Amino acid sequence: MSLTQCQQEAFRALAAETDGIDLEVYQRFERDPLDPIIGLGQRNLRIGFFGRDPGRDEVRYGEPFIGAGGQLVRKALHEHLYGEKMPDFEASRAVGEHFFWINTVPYKPVGNKAWSMKVKRHFHGLMNELLISRWEGRTLITLGREAFLWFGINRSKAERDRLEAFWKREDRFESSIDVTLEDDQGQAQTFTLYPLPHPSPLNQTWYGRFPGLLAQRLEQLDVRPDNLTL
Repeated sequence: MSLTQCQQEAFRALAAETDGIDLEVYQRFERDPLDPIIGLGQRNLRIGFFGRDPGRDEVRYGEPFIGAGGQLVRKALHEHLYGEKMPDFEASRAVGEHFFWINTVPYKPVGNKAWSMKVKRHFHGLMNELLISRWEGRTLITLGREAFLWFGINRSKAERDRLEAFWKREDRFESSIDVTLEDDQGQAQTFTLYPLPHPSPLNQTWYGRFPGLLAQRLEQLDVRPDNLTL
């Protein structure tokens, strides 16, 4: 499933007025820096992954979650679904087709630093709309603190505090929390978030434990080859 022309134009317009997109990397791979990198997938996929923002490899291939951190996720998915190690890069792309992929901001930032709250708010309405109207699933595995707390943007202080408190819990990577999003048209949907740490190799605290934590989540969500769609 791809973006509508209207959505594509809306993303391009916002990107054109956004400072901090890594133009050098887009130029190196001959990619248009105004094109969003979003791996929407089919509407009826049951499980989604919500991450922070694309990196260099995501720009290179025009696909989200395909770099080092994304490969860690995809390896765990492949092993869980097929009971064998992921053989190659193409297999990592193929296994991704069974899941919905989305980020807080669909553009690579300079230096891979997390986008500012101002930029995340800038794109929030469009990302909200994609989650609510372009996908029928309601189960999201969030990757890292930035991705998890995105769900508090433009919400009440009480809701932001509720999310912050959940993130501070020691059992946050085994528990889940429901959040309700509303788009600009007033359409609302409730999603269940299953947070995990960010899978970056730079995240030394959690990188080694990430595959086991993701495997635990996949068991918890009953992810199997005959149970990937609604």
